[in-house]
Amino acid sequence: MRTQPDAVQLRHAAIVGIAAGLLGGMLGIGGGIIVVPGLIGFAKMERRLAHGTSLAATLPIAVASLIIYLAHGNVDWPVALFLAIGAIAGAIVGTHLLQVIPKNVLVIVFVITILATAARLVAGSETGGRAELSVTMVTLLITLGFVTGLLSGLLGIGGGVIRVPAMEVLLHMVPVVAKGTSVAVIVPTSIVGTIRNRKHANVDLPVAAVVGLFGAGAAVVGSTIATQMSDQLSNTLFAVVLVFVAISQLLSLRSKPALDPVTAASD
Repeated sequence: MRTQPDAVQLRHAAIVGIAAGLLGGMLGIGGGIIVVPGLIGFAKMERRLAHGTSLAATLPIAVASLIIYLAHGNVDWPVALFLAIGAIAGAIVGTHLLQVIPKNVLVIVFVITILATAARLVAGSETGGRAELSVTMVTLLITLGFVTGLLSGLLGIGGGVIRVPAMEVLLHMVPVVAKGTSVAVIVPTSIVGTIRNRKHANVDLPVAAVVGLFGAGAAVVGSTIATQMSDQLSNTLFAVVLVFVAISQLLSLRSKPALDPVTAASD
């Protein structure tokens, strides 16, 4: 039976939330790449529970960020709609897989995902205005949404670490618009994923609430900064953050080799 979080853990959760909200708002992500390692290393939370708690905490962070992006007209709703269709389905599958995949596999998938994203950002891409939404492009967007939703449910991240650079590369979207659109997709994805995770007792709601509320305030600041940030600075900051988190996760895997039995869970 899980114990209730103590005051120290909640204070640590608040600090994690501020860091995640600030970076999440600046980069157009839910903040999970900060929340997951933060809850594990700083708040001493078990990895699987940290993934589910992180996804729940991304909701208020994403909503706060979205308000700022909307105020500056930096959300592409047609693109967000097609991404969300795929993302919701992916989140359902991802939260189920969270029950049956060993912890060490989660770490490896997490690291590979964010390192690939960092490499794409460093390489750069042409931006300026999004391409027309053809049938092929709509299909690609739904597929991309499914993949990012899968990662959201499985890894506790909002999926923005994949969506933002993908929209820049595939649709030639301006980074700030890609970020705002990504945040719009995070909202329904985190709701669906959290409902599923609660069913499997993979969410610590008090901790998620603290992370989310403190993160939401910081996200307003981060989102405001994002509207003034240059594309080059944005991509560089994004890449640096991803590499830092990847290194920290690899070190945790090396120091604590996980022997996590695979457990089956019925829907």
